[in-house]
Amino acid sequence: MPIEVVLRGQSDLDGVAARLGLDAEQPCLVLVGGADGLGPAEVDALESLFDDVLAPLVAVVAAVVVDGATDTGVMRLMGRARAAAERAFPLVGVVPAALADWGLEPNHSHVVLVPGGEWGDETPWIASLAGVLAGARGSATLLVNGGEISWADAEASVAAGRPVVAVAGSGRTADALAAAVRGTAGDTRATRLAASGIVHAVDLADTGALERLLLDLLRA
Repeated sequence: MPIEVVLRGQSDLDGVAARLGLDAEQPCLVLVGGADGLGPAEVDALESLFDDVLAPLVAVVAAVVVDGATDTGVMRLMGRARAAAERAFPLVGVVPAALADWGLEPNHSHVVLVPGGEWGDETPWIASLAGVLAGARGSATLLVNGGEISWADAEASVAAGRPVVAVAGSGRTADALAAAVRGTAGDTRATRLAASGIVHAVDLADTGALERLLLDLLRA
């Protein structure tokens, strides 16, 4: 069973690492997005990315992963990758309390219940929690695919000064944001976020480049 913590207000973030049984400051990888509309080749590529790159990477740098907790999309991929990893790492899922019965990914080590009754209400809490857990250590947000909520997730990370890495070739929001970083987008939201200077784009097929970038950001 995962360790469960309930947050009722921003003041509850004080000392939350201790309540979760985690170190006060450690590198933090925020995972946002989804996996909708992908073909078999892209799904296979994502599974390989999570199993062969992300899970070993976060274990090596002793990072904590924060995501949306549900048993869908990238949260499911991260949970299954953690379960299969040689070295376990903290995987903290954040979900609105009213939606906790919707179906949580079973391989998360921690679940944080936050106020709210709609999907997306967890967005500011994910950004805030990641900042508290990381402290002065490195942190980054990895955006894979994603829909409307993912735009808010990316905006919250940028507002917090957390670098965002958009995985080009994974679809939807991530592709639009990656295109803006590369100067080829027409989406005004993407252009505005890219102008922050802390948004990066890496191709799904270039796992070596993605690994190097995440290592640099998490070790910063």
